Amino acid sequence: MAEIDKLAWIYIKNKQLLAARSKNKTTYYIPGGKREPGESDSEALIREIKEELSVKLLPKTIQHMGTFSAQADGKPEGTLVKMTCYLAEFTGKIQADAEIEEISWLNYKDKQKCSLVAQIIIDHLKSKGMID
Repeated sequence: MAEIDKLAWIYIKNKQLLAARSKNKTTYYIPGGKREPGESDSEALIREIKEELSVKLLPKTIQHMGTFSAQADGKPEGTLVKMTCYLAEFTGKIQADAEIEEISWLNYKDKQKCSLVAQIIIDHLKSKGMID
């Protein structure tokens, strides 16, 4: 079974989850991406978030929140995406950059707008009382 290994930044404000939508897509996902060869999780996450949202994650604040898997959107049946999620503080102002068309703040009721793995993460955050 194929697996896509990704990292994600969980950022919650006012009990809402930060999500992003790429250009020419309708599904929201949790910001992040894939490691480049030789990168640690922290290095890859810092790079991806800088590219997508124009902010710098603070390395000393990065902490593992959980790892979640689901069928990958738009991929053959049985292709899983594994999302390793981290919490972190940042400097700068969040704004869409690179391939990101829109950023949005989502509640539990918005989960159907998201990728399958993001829906599982949203369920987890709701169960922990972290989002409304």
